[in-house]
Amino acid sequence: MKVFSRGRDLAVTALAVSLVGVLLGHRLIPDVGGFGTALDSVLPWLVVPVALLLVCAVGLRSRAGLVAALVPAVVCAAMFGPEFRRTASAVDGGGSLRVLSVNIGAGNQEVDRAAHQLARSEADIVVVQEVTQRTRSVLRRALGQDHPYSRSVGTVAVWSRYPMTDCQPLDLAQGWPRALRARVSTPRGEIALYAVHLASIRLGRTAGRDGALRALAQHIDGDRSGRVLVLGDLNTASTDRRFSLLTRSLHEARDGFGFTWPAGFPLTRPDHILSRGLTPVGVDVVEIAGSDHRAPTTTFQIPRR
Repeated sequence: MKVFSRGRDLAVTALAVSLVGVLLGHRLIPDVGGFGTALDSVLPWLVVPVALLLVCAVGLRSRAGLVAALVPAVVCAAMFGPEFRRTASAVDGGGSLRVLSVNIGAGNQEVDRAAHQLARSEADIVVVQEVTQRTRSVLRRALGQDHPYSRSVGTVAVWSRYPMTDCQPLDLAQGWPRALRARVSTPRGEIALYAVHLASIRLGRTAGRDGALRALAQHIDGDRSGRVLVLGDLNTASTDRRFSLLTRSLHEARDGFGFTWPAGFPLTRPDHILSRGLTPVGVDVVEIAGSDHRAPTTTFQIPRR
């Protein structure tokens, strides 16, 4: 009996130590064949084996195992708990800005319905990726009345209630333009807007995304604008080891994990809304017809100057 108890305790403890090691050291695991990036992307889902380990420890009546299993549980709470802090909701009248980003999908078969959803979203700025010629014309008809200002570069397009100037394509070394920067003139001043679609990643094929992410970070680090917005499908999870290239100077507000892909059962969050110099007061993730991505939305308070 003692041998069984000792083996049981050792097994639970070994699993607990392994989980803690992965949680705290996932960025140290070599990104060979894209494995490290894949692990980073699903890191929040480690809460599932952590919870199962706790249940097993209780079911096995292993006191030592339960103590050991509590360690990865505490680590998970420390790492992911802050994601569930609710964003403040007080909005100063006249100073709010709602933005939305969606990868609508080049093969979307429900573009008309998706366009009407975007038109009813109450977003002041709508950023769309994978825009085709047909999609662009449908979106223009649906959004044009309330969002008369529009810019596009390649397959990335922006519709805005407010005037946009100084629109320029961004060279992110992706082979073709899929990013732009523009100045949006809101009632409370200008905002530097980046609309971006970074290269897709596959196991063993992350170099294109990695290079584009570094180039984007360099553009943003060199931007002296006090107010900056970055929206788009970055093909980079919030827990990706390279995401800190952006979060060192930008902030992303979320209420929970905010997974956006795949739309049917989201497992990760490649779609982002990051900001500087703006106060987030509301966040959400919404489904868009025909798209395999859900759309993140954020409402900001624009500080007075």
